[in-house]
Amino acid sequence: MATPAVGTGTQSIDRAADLLARVVRAPSPVTFTELAEVTGLARSTTSRLLSALERADLLARDERARWIPGALFDHYAARRSDDAHLVEAADSTMRALGDLTGETVNLGVPRRGTVVQVAQVDSLYYLGSRDWVGTDVPAHCSALGLVLYAYGALPAPSGQLDALTPASLTTGADLKARLPGIRHDGFATTVDELEPGLTGVAAPIRLGGTVVAALGISGPTSRLAADLRSTGTLVAAHAKALSNRLDHHHQEGAA
Repeated sequence: MATPAVGTGTQSIDRAADLLARVVRAPSPVTFTELAEVTGLARSTTSRLLSALERADLLARDERARWIPGALFDHYAARRSDDAHLVEAADSTMRALGDLTGETVNLGVPRRGTVVQVAQVDSLYYLGSRDWVGTDVPAHCSALGLVLYAYGALPAPSGQLDALTPASLTTGADLKARLPGIRHDGFATTVDELEPGLTGVAAPIRLGGTVVAALGISGPTSRLAADLRSTGTLVAAHAKALSNRLDHHHQEGAA
């Protein structure tokens, strides 16, 4: 059996990426012939690569067999749009919670097996929490992430977990053992698990009964850790109010 030339795999990836980029950036659908000519690839190679991209939902063909971006791009755009609607609907609730607590308020959604924070209202205190928007946070170390695990919005991991601090959960078994208590309380808390000196409290946001996000506050442990239960009840009440608003908007949109 002949040994493949070094770099063949990388070359195929580069060629496929070039085809994908040309279709996505084109102002209108692109024909097979146009792609073969502009890339200088053999027609057989062009066909093979385009077929692979189509199977992966990265490219698709319109009614005239011209190439267009695939379903994954539509899915991504829809998720981004969903995030924008969620952030807009959550704004007043987040600001009200921030006014009551003075702490940083965060909105997190499940993405790529972790929690990504999509909106934040900054603390009223000089010493608050940093800007987490757009940051991928290890979900097992954050109150937002624990909420998403507890209600099935994220699949709970097994095996060893990265310990960011001495207080972090270190195994999937420890994580799973914690989830029933979160569901019972209706909120999750973390103390020094993501960063030393940082405490978080979060509660689920539902749409049609399904948990789609989490609302939380974070701040110095010195301010928050002494009264976690009443703070958790407060956050859960605001999360429920936001859930009701989302359901109302969804029903109006479906009418």
